[in-house]
Amino acid sequence: MGAIVKHKAFEPGAIAVIVVFALFVAPSIFGAFWITNLTQMAVFSVVAASAGMLYGRVGLVSLGQVAPYGIGCWVTMRLAYATSLPFPVLLLIGGIVAAVIGMLIGLPALRVSGLYLALVTLMLAAALETVLGVLKFPNGGSGFSGVVTSLSDLAPMRRPGFAETDPAYFRFTVIVALLLFLLAYVFLAGKPGRAWASIRQSEPSAIAAGIAITQYKLIAFALAAFMAGVAGGLFAGSVQQSIGIDQFSRQAALFLIAVVLMGGVHTLWGALLAGFFSKVMLDLLTSYMVGGQFWNNFSLSLFGFGLMMNLIQSTKAMEKKGLLG
Repeated sequence: MGAIVKHKAFEPGAIAVIVVFALFVAPSIFGAFWITNLTQMAVFSVVAASAGMLYGRVGLVSLGQVAPYGIGCWVTMRLAYATSLPFPVLLLIGGIVAAVIGMLIGLPALRVSGLYLALVTLMLAAALETVLGVLKFPNGGSGFSGVVTSLSDLAPMRRPGFAETDPAYFRFTVIVALLLFLLAYVFLAGKPGRAWASIRQSEPSAIAAGIAITQYKLIAFALAAFMAGVAGGLFAGSVQQSIGIDQFSRQAALFLIAVVLMGGVHTLWGALLAGFFSKVMLDLLTSYMVGGQFWNNFSLSLFGFGLMMNLIQSTKAMEKKGLLG
């Protein structure tokens, strides 16, 4: 089995099998409940990939990826209610806005590293949670700032005309997620990926090699924020009405990095595992197993323990490298 996995043809072949299964098999064998869960798994996998890329490939311990995720969701929803722009264009705008804000946030955040960066980015997630609460997110009123007074008046978030049904929207989400994964792969396989690897190994060595650390870190923040922002727009289309700020809270931020660490941060495959753990496996345990609430609490405790242990190990590794005093 190890030889098969290491074979160069395995990864493209595995991707092809997963995509074909998702596009042609899954919609015909799963009911509405699981199609919704698989859609959100695809969405969450993109967010997990963005967080894993920052941590595993660049060495940036960011706990704030729910922030661009929420920003992309909010921008896409507001533009959907206020304009008649095509849905793919809305996703691009949401991703670009999230990327710009991610870069602006990244500038001051780059002055710190390790656990200090984790705390700064976690504060960002907390700030977003407060702002979205003040804005009464989500609100389905007309225009850019309309607010409904009753949930019964909340208009559903529109989807692309070619993907209005749940199975069709699932296929659309899988295709967009695949494109975002390919975008990340292009960066990782190119010059930015090599620079990020050098930065992760040793920043002093990267500086000595002439690598513009600040520039490449900002590129990483922008790419990760763009991916999360587009995923936020996809999430808005998948839920349509009952979106709450709990998806973008401090607890959600910790849960995200925990499942990313469990899935693996050094490969994009880990993001798929993170999406599976958080959306499919957790729903399977809580909805179909006896004592669903126990499994929910147990999984959160397990993820929290895994996060704590990983951060402790990361801190020790940085101390050995002399990056922490």
